[in-house]
Amino acid sequence: MTTTAETKPAPSKDSGRRLRLTALAVIAPIGPLAIAGIRAVLPYSTAEDNAGIAAGIAAHQSAESTVLWLGLIASLTLLVGVFVVSSVAVRGAPVLGTIGAVLAVAGYSSLFIGVLPPDIAGLAAAQAGVDNATTAQILDQMAAHPSAAIALMLFVLGHILGTVLLGVALWKGRLVPAWAALMLIVSQPLHLVFAVVVSNRLLDAAAWSLTAVGFAAAGAAMLRLSSKGSATV
Repeated sequence: MTTTAETKPAPSKDSGRRLRLTALAVIAPIGPLAIAGIRAVLPYSTAEDNAGIAAGIAAHQSAESTVLWLGLIASLTLLVGVFVVSSVAVRGAPVLGTIGAVLAVAGYSSLFIGVLPPDIAGLAAAQAGVDNATTAQILDQMAAHPSAAIALMLFVLGHILGTVLLGVALWKGRLVPAWAALMLIVSQPLHLVFAVVVSNRLLDAAAWSLTAVGFAAAGAAMLRLSSKGSATV
């Protein structure tokens, strides 16, 4: 009499992919939430000149240090979120989703050179005992370099218009709840209003939180599509 060795079923080849997609979906809203934290504790107004920025940083160095740590988190996670949202948006509206993705990638990538360096320089100068007038001059010179000006322009245009277009693409594709797509669409215009036009830190942070909700909804949609075998990520 012969016996046949019992073999265990092989792990599903999709388990690793599912784990990867879940990790991406979890990471997706972290970047916007980090920016929401920045907007809530930022020790100066976006509309201020560099003299005001230097004074604000010098007077609130702990808050500025928090800004830099949150900026690091945002730098590491924002593009992951854009990737997740774009992967869903292009399914429902390929052209619009692609344009939004390109703009958003350009915008959020420019955070690294167009937005954070002045904060790093301002805090370093304050900690070194440099007077505010000199710090303001340094920030003026940093902003005057063409690369910084271009990066700032790309950041403003890309993260606002790109996010709006991604939200519209999600709306058209009906792959996320309409309310989530609407939150994404209005979030960055609201950020612009509360950061520049009518400065309000808490409302600005709330606007970025709406972006996080939209990113999270796209992550959930990506997982749902994956379970149906139709995800392209």
